[in-house]
Amino acid sequence: MNATTLPRMFTNRQDAGRQLAELLTKFSDEENLTLLALPRGGVPVAAEIAKTLEKPFDVLIVRKLGVPGHEEVAMGAIASGGVQVLSDDMISMLRLSRKEVDSIIERETLELERREKIYRGKRAAPSISGQTVIVIDDGIATGSTMSAAIELLRHQQARRIIVAVPVAPRETVDRLREEADEVVTVMEPESFVSVGKWYDDFSQTTDEEVRGLLEEIYPEKAAKPAVAASYVTAKNALHRVREYAQPLTGTEEDYDGLLEMIGDSSIVLLGEASHGTHEFYRQRAEITKRLIVEKGFNAVAAEADWPDAYRINRYVRGESSDIDSVEALSGFDRFPSWMWRNADVLDFIGWLKDHNEHVYSLEHQVGFYGLDLYSLHKSMNEVIAYLEKRDPEEAAKARALYGCMDRYGKDPQNYGLMAGSGVAEGCRAEVVQQLTDLRAKEIEYLARNGAAAADEFFFAEQNARLVKNAEQYYRKMYRSDVSSWNLRDEHMTETLVELVAHLQSQQGSAKVVVWAHNSHLGDARATQMGQRGELNIGQLARKAFPQQCKLIGFTTYTGTVTASSGWHLPAERKQVRPGLEGSYEHLFHQVGIPNFWIDLTQDNPAVDALKEPRLERAIGVVYLPETERRSHYFEAHLARQFDAVLHFDMTRAVEPLERSSVWSKDEAPETFPVGL
Repeated sequence: MNATTLPRMFTNRQDAGRQLAELLTKFSDEENLTLLALPRGGVPVAAEIAKTLEKPFDVLIVRKLGVPGHEEVAMGAIASGGVQVLSDDMISMLRLSRKEVDSIIERETLELERREKIYRGKRAAPSISGQTVIVIDDGIATGSTMSAAIELLRHQQARRIIVAVPVAPRETVDRLREEADEVVTVMEPESFVSVGKWYDDFSQTTDEEVRGLLEEIYPEKAAKPAVAASYVTAKNALHRVREYAQPLTGTEEDYDGLLEMIGDSSIVLLGEASHGTHEFYRQRAEITKRLIVEKGFNAVAAEADWPDAYRINRYVRGESSDIDSVEALSGFDRFPSWMWRNADVLDFIGWLKDHNEHVYSLEHQVGFYGLDLYSLHKSMNEVIAYLEKRDPEEAAKARALYGCMDRYGKDPQNYGLMAGSGVAEGCRAEVVQQLTDLRAKEIEYLARNGAAAADEFFFAEQNARLVKNAEQYYRKMYRSDVSSWNLRDEHMTETLVELVAHLQSQQGSAKVVVWAHNSHLGDARATQMGQRGELNIGQLARKAFPQQCKLIGFTTYTGTVTASSGWHLPAERKQVRPGLEGSYEHLFHQVGIPNFWIDLTQDNPAVDALKEPRLERAIGVVYLPETERRSHYFEAHLARQFDAVLHFDMTRAVEPLERSSVWSKDEAPETFPVGL
């Protein structure tokens, strides 16, 4: 039942470039040699090759002309200097009008000119006629863009064309060898999936990185940013965001564009800027419903404890004795219970149960799962309970092994304090042994009662793995480094990977919606967190499921939120301070549209503006308005952090199922001093 770890070949694009360069040294003495990189990903690869061959390189800015409705199919291409190549036969066969073709050319020409200005400025494009050209990218999947590049280089009378990429599928390479004079690769795997699968770090190459690498070669004629210093001003960014913001008006069509952007992605991560905002929970649920109904998603995986969420899973599948959604949610009894015991989750669980009751087969039911690791003692008890029904002797062994943890009481933080500080011996060996013992019995347990046994074993195995990881987490939580945060998010990602593997083996497919805080779902590499060495689910998911996942964040400017003033203190309905000046929240408030979303996967001025670093707010289960700047803001590059962001300007607190007197009291609007 363990998910297989995908092999990695390259650390990053620089490493890929160095390995590829070793295969290209035979061209070092070529007199009329031109190195061209396809931006953006091909540029850092080409930079390493240029160093090895001691040759300059430039960019080949080419835009494929995609067939309307099937943009992956090329009917031609355009390049710098007005070069244009069209497939008249394909245009005729598809009966495309001149107007349709011209419209596509016009659109792609605008994008080509934009990139020309960014990457090249006033510097002339290199002359290709009579040259041996090595055209470089970071990898090839279908090869359609590379085919367009080859055709353009032929049109420009290149003497010889060599395609050089670190990785590409064998069938694509075979086809390109018929089009180019030579294709050089480091590897051509039969099981390809995607380019990103073969990189440890396949984060997006930015326009700034491209310009920086070109400036090293052409310092006097280096391309200048498309917009000068005013580019980062709030006024400039505001106009751009306002132009491309897509309003959310409460209609059924609100998320049509978002679902179109999600496309065929099988992992969709939906965030939240706080753990207590009604709009985040409600809209996240609405998007999830559409993904389930319209795109066949079959699981929701939440930042929730595994055994408590699995109780929900049994309820919505009709496999539990809980009489209603309120009872099914009663497992969430630890602080902060309002995260999942609230009105919005209650409504969604009711909808999900009703949906599952009306699908035409059990295989099409949708499950609900937890990713977190705070349920150490609950998970230990679940492992023992599973074994008692199937193998009392093994249950006794498990009880003895887990007894090591019981010596420290029911609060795992006590264990963490004593074992982590070296005051007492830890229980690492015992919890690892129990997981090993359980996995050794997998075949025996699964042979007893058919398909239902697979789900129950999966539940038990994940509990045992959780205990192993939780033991390590609590042992490290009192250290001053980031190891406990990283261990927790690595556990949650590992659980996601295991869940995907389980669903694929049992149902034949896995399409999962993930619910968690923005700080877990936005790519950490684009934030201040990443600079501290922290990683998160968003970063790890982009590596584990390259080209298959979408990261979607949420923001708000002001309103109310359900949060506590300290760990284990009562839930309060707190006023949210207006977003600080210089933050994304403040910028979005100034847009003047109450609720909107922005597609961050596009190349447009708004996305460029949102690549600039700004403050971003994160409210967890504890919210301290008096220290907000220090305790709840961090620096981020939003357009690299998420694939889309949804902004709700005025929000209200999520409603707990149990409202304390502190939460229920009337909240008078507060006046907040500036600068905190």
